[in-house]
Amino acid sequence: MARLKKLYNEEVIPALTKKFKYKNKMQVPRLEKIVINMGTGDALINPKFLDAAIGDLASIVGQKPAITRAKKSISNFKLRAGMAVGCRVTLRREKMFEFFDRLVNVTIPRIRDFRGVPTRSFDGRGNYTLGISEQIVFPEIDYDSVEKVRGMDITVVTTAETDEEGMELLKLLGMPFRVS
Repeated sequence: MARLKKLYNEEVIPALTKKFKYKNKMQVPRLEKIVINMGTGDALINPKFLDAAIGDLASIVGQKPAITRAKKSISNFKLRAGMAVGCRVTLRREKMFEFFDRLVNVTIPRIRDFRGVPTRSFDGRGNYTLGISEQIVFPEIDYDSVEKVRGMDITVVTTAETDEEGMELLKLLGMPFRVS
């Protein structure tokens, strides 16, 4: 069992139940999935950039990413419908807990000038989106083999019904929110 899942079962569920007065254990919010998206606009010029992005994302999460394709043609960007423009991966269950644990305890502290993640990145339904501007903050990436620094979006989807519940869940799981 993942260390974070054990923490969730033993400490987070009782704390959330006490704070929000849930009647049933199944009402307590939990992590549902984590979606990581990496856009590569440079893939239009050189398809090798997409292969490098896929390799980086696969080494970070330990799962093969799916290629995302353009839905519409945009002539100003020389983009045609169906062209590969990025990659994404969805993590669930054990891999999700392992990735979240590494994200919170190893990766986020490695970000330069880090003062905490912003609290206003919730979507109104308890889900949280975090943008990372460099993939080199992950320890799995070899800095010397990186051709180009790319960013990624990480969305943590929870079963929380409000942002307050989602924020409390992520706080108890160790997410370092910015103190304002």
